[in-house]
Amino acid sequence: MATKRFYILLLMMAFISCEDVIQVDLPTSAPRLVIDASFSVFFNEFPGTMEGSVILKLSAPFYQEELEPANNATVFITNTNDGNIYQFEENGDTGIYEPIEPYDLPNFNDKYELTVVYDSETYKGSINLIPAVPIDEISQGDGTLFTGDETEVLVKFTDDGSRDDYYLFDLDFDLYLPTEDRFYQGEQFVFSYFYEDLAPGKEVTITINGVDRQFYNYMTILIDQSGQNGGGPFESVPSTIRGNMINTTNPDNYPLGYFSLAEANRLSLIIE
Repeated sequence: MATKRFYILLLMMAFISCEDVIQVDLPTSAPRLVIDASFSVFFNEFPGTMEGSVILKLSAPFYQEELEPANNATVFITNTNDGNIYQFEENGDTGIYEPIEPYDLPNFNDKYELTVVYDSETYKGSINLIPAVPIDEISQGDGTLFTGDETEVLVKFTDDGSRDDYYLFDLDFDLYLPTEDRFYQGEQFVFSYFYEDLAPGKEVTITINGVDRQFYNYMTILIDQSGQNGGGPFESVPSTIRGNMINTTNPDNYPLGYFSLAEANRLSLIIE
């Protein structure tokens, strides 16, 4: 048995010594426009506010970690019911487009269309405002997961039993959690989220956003593929995930990303 173990050890050393680093040449394609246009509407705050911007980037090869900004685009949102247009302008050369004038709070019955004109091509997507529910309570728990150093935060909310709901929780620090009410229809629901490296005195803000089924599916796939590394799921595009924006000039050159408009509610907690 000792001789057999000795030969096995030699064989393992041979495999290790012959190990080379292989660079795989992945297929490349022309960059696509990536549109991150997520807006949250806080009716329950005084005064009511709407937060969000349109972030335009260009998709990158697999080994490139960051996406390049898409500059000098024309961006506006149209209320297709009354024809009002909200113009956006780029903040420097960041690819982040912000409203020129303050938002008017949207209506649930109206449809809103985002238009982006970039590199002589026009991209469009439309959405209705999706309702959410309030967060009943957030509190700090004493549970842990693996290392024992995690901080547990408990989130409690009550689902609206009169409809099928999909939610996207913004858990702060570019962390997100999509969920649907299939298993807690019309009931109060509590879940835990565990944070790493949260020092006492740190503030955590939890936001619930109402989303539709398509955006719920989109975010579920995006988070599964890109992970939650604190950079946010829109920091990279690991695969071709199509959203609700289309290229009306050249349909084959379709964009990536999504246009969403959500009712939102939030609560904050100071970590002890």
